[in-house]
Amino acid sequence: MKIELPIFPELIQRFLYDQLYPECHLTSSDVSLSACPVFSGAISLFSSATASFYAPSDPSGLRGIRREQIRATNSWRRGPPRYDCAFVTTRPELDGMHGLDVVRVLTFFSFTYRNKLYPCALVRWYSAIGEDCDEDTGMWMVTPDIDNMSVIHVDTIFRAAHLLPNFGHAYLPRGITYHNSLDAFTTYYINKFIDHHAFEITV
Repeated sequence: MKIELPIFPELIQRFLYDQLYPECHLTSSDVSLSACPVFSGAISLFSSATASFYAPSDPSGLRGIRREQIRATNSWRRGPPRYDCAFVTTRPELDGMHGLDVVRVLTFFSFTYRNKLYPCALVRWYSAIGEDCDEDTGMWMVTPDIDNMSVIHVDTIFRAAHLLPNFGHAYLPRGITYHNSLDAFTTYYINKFIDHHAFEITV
């Protein structure tokens, strides 16, 4: 497994800037690349990560914790690739989807900089459509930002997200399968009905 992305070193530099200067009023997107730390060391790649979170309404009980696997691999069980989606906490002061964003994980990796280990994920972002959920379905809608990729800390990943394509009214091509459906449509519903916890957080 390898990363074939020319801007990957730049994304790591901008990630490090945000990690090293969290109190700065300028984020990495506001400064030139020359102002960001330079990294040229080794990285370790991983095909999955485990998200652990409390889900009080699940059978595990009020003090129970739930764990789920988020996968990012170019071959799942010797078959097609699998790149899962996830909720990322971007505005912790806000509740529900107003404090979350959705990403698609392209790979998990880690590296060490100045004797500190950084577990990370390379992700592609989705943008919310509108400022509230869809009136007909009660589900939020998102659209993929094809060119918006970044490196995030795995601690910002909340849990896995399940997206449903907005199929529209036309017949689907025969080539559409669950393997490629996340690449074939322009808008998606965030499936709040996949489990109790997803229903609670996607308000």
